[in-house]
Amino acid sequence: MKKIVGILLMINTMCFSQQNKEIEKPIRNLFLGMKNADSELVKSAFAENAVLQTITKDGTVKDDSVQDFIISVSQFTKGDLDERIVIEAIHTDGNLASVFTPYSFYLKGKLSHCGANSFQLVKQSNEWKIQYIIDTRRKEKCKEIE
Repeated sequence: MKKIVGILLMINTMCFSQQNKEIEKPIRNLFLGMKNADSELVKSAFAENAVLQTITKDGTVKDDSVQDFIISVSQFTKGDLDERIVIEAIHTDGNLASVFTPYSFYLKGKLSHCGANSFQLVKQSNEWKIQYIIDTRRKEKCKEIE
C-alpha cells in the first residue's frame, strides 16, 4: 500500500512539474524576448486582448498598451533590457493560471527598479498565454536577482 501511495505521489509531482513548465513558458519567453529585443517573441507570449497595468506610487492603476510595449522592446538593442524574476507561486484551475514573480529590472546593465508582477494566464488552443499583467515599480529597497 505504501508503495502505491509513493508511486501516485511521484506521478502527481511529475505532472504538476510539467504543467508548471508549460505555464512558465510564455513568461520566460516574454523576458527572453525583452532581453534579445525580439518583439515577435514578446508578442507570442500574449493572448490577443491582453491587458497591461502598473500600480503607481500613489496607488493609482495605470493602463499600458501591449502593442506600444511590444514596439518599445524592438527599439532597444539586444542586452539592454533584462528583467530577472523569481517565480514564487503558481496557482491553477482548469484553463486559468495565476503566477506571482518578484523582479529586478536592469536597463543597459544597471539596476533601474524592482517590484512584483502578477500574471494571469489562459490556456487557449492547448497553449498558455499571458492575458493580464499588473506590476509594482519602486527604486528603493531593491534586491538584485541573479
